[in-house]
Amino acid sequence: MARKAGRRGFGYIRTLPSGRYQASYLGPDGHRHTARKPDGRPLTFGTRQDADGWLTLRHSEILRGAWLPATVPAPAAAPLTLAAYSGTWMAGRELEQSTRVLYRATLRNQVLPALGGRALGDITPVMVREWHARMGTGPTQRAHAYSLLRTILNTAVADDLIASNPCRVRGAGQAKRQKRIRPASLAELEALTAAMPARYRLMVLLAAWCAMRFGELAELRRGDVDTTAAVVRIRRGIARGETGRVVKAPKSQAGKRDVAIPPHLMPAVTGHLRDHVPAGRDALVFPGVHGGPLAHSTVCRWYYPARESAGRPDLRFHDLRHTGAVLAAATGATLAELMARLGHSTVSAAMRYQHAAADRDKAIAAALSELATVTPISQARRKRGSA
Repeated sequence: MARKAGRRGFGYIRTLPSGRYQASYLGPDGHRHTARKPDGRPLTFGTRQDADGWLTLRHSEILRGAWLPATVPAPAAAPLTLAAYSGTWMAGRELEQSTRVLYRATLRNQVLPALGGRALGDITPVMVREWHARMGTGPTQRAHAYSLLRTILNTAVADDLIASNPCRVRGAGQAKRQKRIRPASLAELEALTAAMPARYRLMVLLAAWCAMRFGELAELRRGDVDTTAAVVRIRRGIARGETGRVVKAPKSQAGKRDVAIPPHLMPAVTGHLRDHVPAGRDALVFPGVHGGPLAHSTVCRWYYPARESAGRPDLRFHDLRHTGAVLAAATGATLAELMARLGHSTVSAAMRYQHAAADRDKAIAAALSELATVTPISQARRKRGSA
């Protein structure tokens, strides 16, 4: 609700919830006139002084006899709906193709069926709250849908199309992880790798030990693997675009990284390059059946039975990256080192993996006990030596 209107000599100024100002006055025709743009849309002001200036001009027109009820527009155009505005909003945003695909799907499936036909100014907090409560999706999709709607309507506020954002459901834009990912043990990882076809075993190993994403592995080329330096250079990945799969650079500069290959993997790397990769620097390290990029569904045909045989039917392919991150954290890697290895640009992303290094925590606990045992003895020796 807007704050109380400010009284003045001529007209009224009130502060809107957005922090902007709305001006209105009683005209010679006896009707209240609110500031509007030439096309009839509401006009608000960034400062009280601007609103005051607008009222001063209208008052001058009345005193000079030049006033016309220009604020009453001719036949109003059809109200701008959320569906129409969201299309304009999408067209004006610079988005990664994969993000654009996700946003379009979220709007099409979760947002527009319930609210798309509503005029922007008619969407109320109650409507948003009821829509959010009825959304029949998982918590993550609900949070994504709510966040997208809130972002679009924030832009509508900035565009002076609505006075305030009706998205006011506290905490609705955040989703708590429903289950904690359990990384694969070394024995499970070994069993999983052995159950995969020979041409895909290195893919599993690099996903786990080098914490690589599937899209990065699918676009990996022979020239990206330096067997002399034991390094894999990640510069591209495959992502889902509006017209299908596309090759793209990582989202952030941190995603372009060189990852050291653990020495024990090098025989598997050189063997795979020799037996399964065509000659040439641009040859795909993991080509598809017909020589093109490998599809995720193709790998999963073999991966799903392999994880069953390893006793980990819950382990998604992306969880191998989580496993690699936890293994790196267990070595005592710092946050900066984890961020560099994983290609993360924020500390919070890398911190997710440090709490899961349970074996490392046990080693720390054992070291603390050792300290508690050694300290009294050391103190006693010091006392004897000084006597």
